[in-house]
Amino acid sequence: MVPQSDDSLTPPRRRWWHLATIDVTPLRRHRDFRLLFIGRFVSFFGSMITVVAFPYQVYQLTHSVLLVGLLGVLEFAAILAVAFVGGALADARDRRSMVLLSEVALMACSLLLAGNAALGHPQVWLLFVVATAWGALDAIQRPSLDAMLPRLVDKSELAAAAALGSIRGTLGQILGPALGGVLVAVVGLSVTYLVDVGTFVAGLACLWLMRAVPPPVDAERPSFRRVLEGLRYARSRQELLGTYFVDMIAMFFGMPMALFPAIAQGLGGARVLGLLYAAPAIGSFLFSATSGWTGRVHRHGMGVIVAATIWGVAIIGFGFANQLALALFFLAVAGAADMMSGVFRSVIWNQTIPDSLRGRLASIEMVSYTSGPALGNFEAGVVASLSSVRISIISGGVLCVAGCVLCAIALPAFRAYDARQYHLAPDPATGGVKQGKD
Repeated sequence: MVPQSDDSLTPPRRRWWHLATIDVTPLRRHRDFRLLFIGRFVSFFGSMITVVAFPYQVYQLTHSVLLVGLLGVLEFAAILAVAFVGGALADARDRRSMVLLSEVALMACSLLLAGNAALGHPQVWLLFVVATAWGALDAIQRPSLDAMLPRLVDKSELAAAAALGSIRGTLGQILGPALGGVLVAVVGLSVTYLVDVGTFVAGLACLWLMRAVPPPVDAERPSFRRVLEGLRYARSRQELLGTYFVDMIAMFFGMPMALFPAIAQGLGGARVLGLLYAAPAIGSFLFSATSGWTGRVHRHGMGVIVAATIWGVAIIGFGFANQLALALFFLAVAGAADMMSGVFRSVIWNQTIPDSLRGRLASIEMVSYTSGPALGNFEAGVVASLSSVRISIISGGVLCVAGCVLCAIALPAFRAYDARQYHLAPDPATGGVKQGKD
């Protein structure tokens, strides 16, 4: 079998030193992608400020770490309850409008937080209502947001677009919390939430300037049948199942963040805790900033397997590390591997999923990448309580590597996935093209 060539899947020739830098071609060539990038960067930056202020306020009012932990449980439960509805809506409505409306609702939540914080006696129950609303709105917004990307850039630019999205996210995760802590200390919670509201205004302006992203021509009303159609499609594709399973295995067995406070005690105490949390994000940022070479990779399934295996090996190294510098190094390597996996998973999704199914498949992806870390932190805590912190981390890394190997064996189509073996064929559902395997 000789794969058909497709110039849209072949990135333009670049000099070798450009392959070790971030590829900004999508930003330079596509106005709507540029607007989305700027708007999401500003909005996400503001959200990361609130990520610091919100749990701080709950703890300040209740002095209960259990109630702070409950915030994440409520948000995750709301995502699970609404994700498939969000996916069905993304395939039946204008995707830009869905993102725009959900962004307005999220801004209203931040306004509500600012008003509540300004009261003499802020209402604690309202904070839990907002946490639940955040989860539901995120589940509505994310499928439409993810499904827009293939409409905004060329297929040869999907890896570069995914890397740019990741560098935007990691910058927000590094800079937003740092500013959030300063704002809470200097201007108080109410003004801090209003800063977040201001970033939403900038993000909404960019979304408003974008062109519409209408649904496929065969779009139907959201229904349970449409949701099941998406689930059946995902089950029929080993390439997609592999991306879900490998990521969930890596996050479930190899997610040690819940153990960072305990690990910090042996590496320097509370003063190093922030460094442990920042190290994976720094590794992700460094990978994204040097990701130009990813556009030359075609075996994306194997790329995901290798990346998740590196994650597991790095977590094993972190478990054995008895010096701070070594621990931070392994966490940074893990963060880089996680971002590598994310880039290649995104390319597989965006290159092979028909446009008429992208919203519903994006909701499945959302459930997979949110459930893994949430369950993984719980698993790490349970194993640590039954044995020790280091045994929990090291055993999790070993199981992660073993799980990746088993996925590679059990899902040969995922392991062998090669973008060059996909060609474009007419897609009656969209009036454009769909992906097919030679």
